[in-house]
Amino acid sequence: MSDHRLLASFDSEQDLLAATKLLNCKGYKIVDAFTPYAVHGLDQAMGLRPSRLTWVCFVCGMMGALGMLWFEYWVGAISWPINVGGKPWNSLPANVPVAFETAVLLAGFGSVFALLGVSRLYPGKKVQPELERVTDDRFVLVLDEADARFDTSQVEAMLKPLNLIKLEERVVTTEGFQQ
Repeated sequence: MSDHRLLASFDSEQDLLAATKLLNCKGYKIVDAFTPYAVHGLDQAMGLRPSRLTWVCFVCGMMGALGMLWFEYWVGAISWPINVGGKPWNSLPANVPVAFETAVLLAGFGSVFALLGVSRLYPGKKVQPELERVTDDRFVLVLDEADARFDTSQVEAMLKPLNLIKLEERVVTTEGFQQ
């Protein structure tokens, strides 16, 4: 399976944001945007949904905290109760700091593994051919050309006033971009 993509390169983030908003309003399908740093408002301009990573972080943190509270209760009150100075075996305030630290640890690990899984970043993954200067000072907007009404010259005419540097067509296969 291969798809045709149109890559539009810009010099500044303002031009990229303006182009993204314009093309999104016109109904073009924006596949991705490559920038050398995070651009504020790009996700909204592309029409992306809010990230679900915060929910993954919350669920992993709660599993860590509740799991550790249960474990500490089980060890201190059921499996191995030791009377130390007459203190209760199931003292919740004594267990909260360790449960909090476990929540932070599992939330961090869960978020990292979820991000790597969703991004398909794993050991041994083949590197896709790089886009020219995208990690240095270029901003690239990737459009899908699958629509029958897609006209490259019309897109170029719309993006020229926004300081378009380069417009190129590429074919994407399962391995990545092809020239």
